[in-house]
Amino acid sequence: MNLRLIPASNKLDCDWYVPILLCTFQPRLPILFATYITFKSLSGFFLQDDHQAIPSQVGAVSTYPLGVSPEPRNQTPQLPTSFGLIDDAPDRWHQFKRRISELNASAAPGVSYKVFFLGRHGQGYHNVAESKYGTEAWDDYYSKLYGDEEMTWGPDPLLTPLGHVQAADAHQAWLAEIPHGIPQPERHYVSPLKRALDTWAVTFGVRGISEDEGAFSSEKRIALVMEHCREEYGVHTCDLRSPLSHLGTLYPPPTFAFERGFAEEDPLWDADTRETKAHIVLRALSVLDTTFNDPGICE
Repeated sequence: MNLRLIPASNKLDCDWYVPILLCTFQPRLPILFATYITFKSLSGFFLQDDHQAIPSQVGAVSTYPLGVSPEPRNQTPQLPTSFGLIDDAPDRWHQFKRRISELNASAAPGVSYKVFFLGRHGQGYHNVAESKYGTEAWDDYYSKLYGDEEMTWGPDPLLTPLGHVQAADAHQAWLAEIPHGIPQPERHYVSPLKRALDTWAVTFGVRGISEDEGAFSSEKRIALVMEHCREEYGVHTCDLRSPLSHLGTLYPPPTFAFERGFAEEDPLWDADTRETKAHIVLRALSVLDTTFNDPGICE
């Protein structure tokens, strides 16, 4: 199985969008109790799909120290031009869509190609807390608390003001490419953590921005909230999600839909056990399996 997810940075304070092109091969014989789709990322389309790409050089890394005011704005580099698309011609996205159509038209049986725009949440209060205490002290002690005298970082912390600015920057990056024909997402899959839900909502103009009304298709602008589509969980209180009844009030239909079987309480988070890296890979594969196979998994 060949799968490579491109990381944006080793920092924790930037909102980013990383497009990648994934190819899958699905054998005709089903295999029970295991993923049976092979995933492979294709290079040559985006700057960041180079396996040797350095995030800071691509341009998706904020230079703000954690917790620092976003003023002046010129301290933060722009997101990669055209989200890193190598082709800079005026019709770049039309050519890109044509190439994807050609790949799918000529694909062997069981093979398909899809484009994913991978977005990270903006800065949250837990990110500020980690910067305040240092990563070692954060992992050993403070991440297990719910906050200090200055801020609350668990459970399920919110975006900071800078986090909202970063999401708004991602929104503007999308608006800049729409006139050039960027393919808007057909489906949106979102983490159940509020920092990710709020980042998505601002990025795609659901809330917080009144201008540019109608830039995104309202029919396609529906976020499917998936339990397994989230970052590493366990021990750290910031990774414990809110109850479904609370999330449903803040993120109501029709814009937000929760996958079938979404539990009231977080079924994954454990106060004593941190998820392993190997398990994260398997969980990511399960999410990709779902996105490739089942477009109608919400109630």
